[in-house]
Formats: sequence, C-alpha cells, structure tokens
Amino acid sequence: QVQLVESGGGLVQPGGSLRLSCAASGFIVNNYLMTWYRQAPGKERELVALISSAGGITNYSDSVKGRFTISRDNAKNTVYLQMNSLQPEDTAVYFCRAGVGRRVYWGQGTQVTVSS
Repeated sequence: QVQLVESGGGLVQPGGSLRLSCAASGFIVNNYLMTWYRQAPGKERELVALISSAGGITNYSDSVKGRFTISRDNAKNTVYLQMNSLQPEDTAVYFCRAGVGRRVYWGQGTQVTVSS
C-alpha cells in the first residue's frame, strides 16, 4: 500500500527550527521527485522545496532559500525538510508529494505554527 506520512510539525517561536519528516511506504523515494508544499489559511498551496530522483538536485522557493534544507535518506525511505530561522509567515500545513510520470502521491500534511 502506497503511503506518505508527514511528521515533525508543531508550535515554535520565531527564529526557531523544526525538522519535518516524510516517511514513504509502498514505493522507493529515490525513484521519485520528492517535493514539500505548504498551504497557509486562505492561500493557495505553494511549492517550498524539491529534491530530484537519484541525482539529488535540490531547489527552493525564494521565500525559504537559505533557511530550509531538503534531504533524503534512502535507507529509511524518508525525505526531510530542515527549517531554520522560522518566521510567522512560515505558518502553514506542510505536505509531502512524490511524483514520477503520472504517478503522484500526497501525504496528509503536518501543521507548522510559528508564534510567540
């Protein structure tokens, strides 16, 4: 059964850090383009970071570049999003997506709230 399960969200103060995890089952993340998206209340879902299959090329939205890092642990079949210097505008539900060809899988999302 194909499944993506995000975890690691929570409440953090401005300037703090969180690491999100996206654990996959039923497929191999190394074979897929893995992407983190986020959706804030009243806003459209936006791409935050991606890591390509195999080669591990990464890319980030301008809003998180230099603060967030996406990585992949093939042994654990998991993708991570390390988020540093978090700001209130980073508050959103964060989703993990896996895609290759016409196959696309989404996780259920994890809430990140940045507030003092």
